[in-house]
Order: sequence, then C-alpha cells, then structure tokens
Amino acid sequence: MTCQVILEFKAKPDAIEGIRSFLREILPDTRGYAGCIGLNVTQNQDDPTAFAIVEQWDTRKQYEAYLQGRIDSGVMDKFADMVGGEPNIRFFDYFGV
Repeated sequence: MTCQVILEFKAKPDAIEGIRSFLREILPDTRGYAGCIGLNVTQNQDDPTAFAIVEQWDTRKQYEAYLQGRIDSGVMDKFADMVGGEPNIRFFDYFGV
C-alpha cells in the first residue's frame, strides 16, 4: 500500500524566495529516489510563508530512508536555516474510496 506524506512548514519571511530556489534545486533529485512515486509543492495563497509538500511513496520506510539521507548529507541543515519552527510531517494510507 502506498504512503501519502504531507510535509508542512513556514519559511522565514525573508527566506521565501530562498526556499523556492532551494526546493527547485533539490526536489527533482527526490523524484529519483527508490520508492518515490511523485511529489508536488504548494504555497499558501493567503500566507506566502506557508508551504506544503505532498508526496507519494511506495512505503513509509522508503521515505524515512530518503529523509535520513537528506539529514546525513546536510541538506536539512540548509533547509532549517530558512524555516521558522519545526516542519510538520504526517503520514497517510489510502483506503480505497
């Protein structure tokens, strides 16, 4: 069963364009990771600091391995410098409706 991952975060107000550039740079690679089916990045129309990345993975375990790789490589440290507060990651299963 596939896993839907929703990552929500807020950019620091002075880092909105930096976040957009950063995501354009790193996320094409994400689509090539084992288990990644696809992802979309959204930006809130009413609050441009609010973003959500909606991802679909074969399994949660594959997403967690991908995330750990990003942490180990230092990419998440660069990301953390541009966000205000902790990102919120939620995991969902499809149930066939």
